[in-house]
Amino acid sequence: MPVAGLADAVLPLIRTRGELWRRSAANDHGVRMHEAVDILEAAATTGDPAEVYTVTHKALASAITVIARADDSSGIVGDACRRLLDLHPRAAAATAVPAGRLIDWMMKFQFDGQVDYFELDPVAYAPALGEKGMAAYRSRLDGVRADLGPEPAGEDRWSSPHRHEWFVLDWNAKRLAVLDRDVDAIIRTHARDRKVAAWFVDTAEALAEIDEIDLAIDWARRAIDIGPRHQSLQAGNYWCELLAAHQPSRLLDARVLLFRRWPSSATAAALHEVAGPSWPGYRDEVLTALAPSPRDAVLFVLTSLDDVPLAWDLAGSLGLEDNRTWNDLAEAYEKIDPLAVLPVLTRLVHNELEEANAQHYRYAARRLAKMRKLAAGTDKTGDVDNLIADIRDTHRRRPRLQQEFDRAGLP
Repeated sequence: MPVAGLADAVLPLIRTRGELWRRSAANDHGVRMHEAVDILEAAATTGDPAEVYTVTHKALASAITVIARADDSSGIVGDACRRLLDLHPRAAAATAVPAGRLIDWMMKFQFDGQVDYFELDPVAYAPALGEKGMAAYRSRLDGVRADLGPEPAGEDRWSSPHRHEWFVLDWNAKRLAVLDRDVDAIIRTHARDRKVAAWFVDTAEALAEIDEIDLAIDWARRAIDIGPRHQSLQAGNYWCELLAAHQPSRLLDARVLLFRRWPSSATAAALHEVAGPSWPGYRDEVLTALAPSPRDAVLFVLTSLDDVPLAWDLAGSLGLEDNRTWNDLAEAYEKIDPLAVLPVLTRLVHNELEEANAQHYRYAARRLAKMRKLAAGTDKTGDVDNLIADIRDTHRRRPRLQQEFDRAGLP
């Protein structure tokens, strides 16, 4: 496909004069942008490299203009931009774009671009720039750093008038350390002050990228004790991913350690999954550790052990209060004892009606309709209908509730 033909196929799908401040409109246009990238990616494997680069470069510029005025809270437009950013350096390398011109564009995109949502990866651009081009690019970055003056320390960076520039320089320093396969530089740029687990994960991921697997495993392991909790859990899961891929004999011990450090339904489920025949040796310990958190205990037993009766017993004995978990448990237990779940559903209905809201009314009506079905043909039928009558009377001044009950076919 000639340049004009490729451009005509791609660019109209990227560009638009439409109003994108509405999320639905932005989403619709984002879908078309992905169609355009599909065409470009296909052309990259079969078409003329120079044509692909020219159109990709124009498409990327247009995509940035689009996202600058779009409500991209769904992320569809942004994902299309990222696909173009992934294709751009590969297309540049395939057609041997002059290094100086590419460097000028990279500097402008990062330091003077329309938006600051995206980063460029110098590792990806290294094949296009070549050795001399990378040296020139580093020199340009050094020039920006020199012009900024002394680097602000710690939190002062966020209040600096040049905080964006410092962020871009830091990002490039991290990626250039990876490009250089420099372990010390990776640790220095990624681990930062070592105060949060996320920095350890960043370090581990960069070390894994240069095939320093043992070091990556060590840094990920160290992060599980750092906190905050969600970051340590992310670190622990990454640690286990590395072990599964490279040292599988250590995986079970790792899952045990992670569960003991951060007991939850999720860490218990991961331990159960890898334990296999060894699971009975951990079962009592896991259930005991989860007991202080009824929600985690019930969810684990219900979803991982698939032991509905035990989950039901635990919900009662541990004093489960979480409505969503009770709902999931009731759906499972109604197959065993339909009438036993009626008190639970009654409580959930009353909880729904604590807030005057049409959506809550619909949920309550659906639960009551289910209760009537479960009770049909039993001595509980009258109890359910009396409950509905009492609710209608109590909330007789809520016309929307009455309407939703009528729609659900309630008496």
